[in-house]
Amino acid sequence: MRVLFWRSLVVIFVILGFIGAVLPGMPTTVFLILAAWAASKGWPQMDAWLLNHPKYGQTLRDWRANGTVPRKAKWFATIMMLISACIMLLTTAPLAVKIFTNLTMFVVAIWLWLRPEPVVVTPPKVKQE
Repeated sequence: MRVLFWRSLVVIFVILGFIGAVLPGMPTTVFLILAAWAASKGWPQMDAWLLNHPKYGQTLRDWRANGTVPRKAKWFATIMMLISACIMLLTTAPLAVKIFTNLTMFVVAIWLWLRPEPVVVTPPKVKQE
């Protein structure tokens, strides 16, 4: 029963990540990080597949190893949250909902920018003689 729970979470997060890859404004990496976390609890094959994915694997491995977030991802997430906050202000939602939602996105953005960035290792230059 426990394995079924973790695998169900993996499927939900992967589907949300796939939607995020196709739909502008919805995150992909966050859902894949959650999918990898859930997979590590009860689906080792899916965990290995996610960590070795050609596009997202390195980001997931960096997150798991050091909790790092690439600068490009930080900028993209921040801009998307800013756009979402502006749209939220134009809706007919109650003021309390607007304040809570925008404040939550602001706190998430601060937390995101406080995360370390992956260290890019460049090979040393070789002198030509």
